[in-house]
Amino acid sequence: MNRPKSHRPRSAAPELHTPGDWLAWAVTEYESHELALGQISDNAHDEVLYLILHTLELPMDSEPDVLERVLSPEQKKLLKKIFRRRILDHVPASYLTQEAWLGEHRFYCDERVLTPRSYFLELIPTLPSYLPKGLPVRDVVDVCTGSGCLAVLLAYQHGGAQVDAVELSPDALAVAKINVKEHKMEDRITLHESDVFDAVPERRYDIILSNPPYEPSEVCDNLPSEFKHEPRMALDGGADGLVIVRKLLQQSVSRLHPHGIIVLEVGAQRTAMQNAWPRLPMRWLKTLDGMNCVCLIRAEDLAKQFGN
Repeated sequence: MNRPKSHRPRSAAPELHTPGDWLAWAVTEYESHELALGQISDNAHDEVLYLILHTLELPMDSEPDVLERVLSPEQKKLLKKIFRRRILDHVPASYLTQEAWLGEHRFYCDERVLTPRSYFLELIPTLPSYLPKGLPVRDVVDVCTGSGCLAVLLAYQHGGAQVDAVELSPDALAVAKINVKEHKMEDRITLHESDVFDAVPERRYDIILSNPPYEPSEVCDNLPSEFKHEPRMALDGGADGLVIVRKLLQQSVSRLHPHGIIVLEVGAQRTAMQNAWPRLPMRWLKTLDGMNCVCLIRAEDLAKQFGN
């Protein structure tokens, strides 16, 4: 008779004397418990190593010999606590450490927001090339800002711009406020509590950027446990995944400068977008992993589709 698969980490504490021991053990546990990845890293080894170094307050660029150091009893207790929550409760690593990185920039995060992750990290520097040559970017907005990470990246990229950051969730806005303050962007970024542009003062933008909720509700119902720890309103785009996208496109007609662009990250919704608006020109931007799930639409084309 087959014994049922254990859902508790194997008790191996006596043998786990070094960070290297914990690394090897935890990677195996990740696999046996079928943990979902993608919020911090797409592979178990890198995420486990990150959690070990963070928990032990060691630099992320530590030399390999750090893995051979003998741990104190207190250090072992800390690692046991972290990996118990990650493995048994499927808590995302970013919520355990309350941080996530986009490139060289660290952002605070907790259960009130999605773990910062976006193709916009690689694409934001390319966006000025789609605007008239030599035009200074002054007016920028990040809609559905969540943790505020993309608004901060936009402010870094466009030093002369004033950035609006729009979010419906008061809880998420509280996290965004923390990140704006930590990056010393209080005079550059204005936070707005609003359902898309409903409560945002009248203003036109050079760039409207958004990573909105775009997953169909049925997809959200079946997400891995790790992703169910994230706020559903930041993921759920309604029955077809396009409820927020539809409202954003319609409202953006009166919010873009004539030369402006709107850029949307929509995951696997490319076909749905093209089926919903077959006559709307959409430029799908290339990403390093080939997903190409970010589309760019020009103000003039948006006006033809949604203008009165």
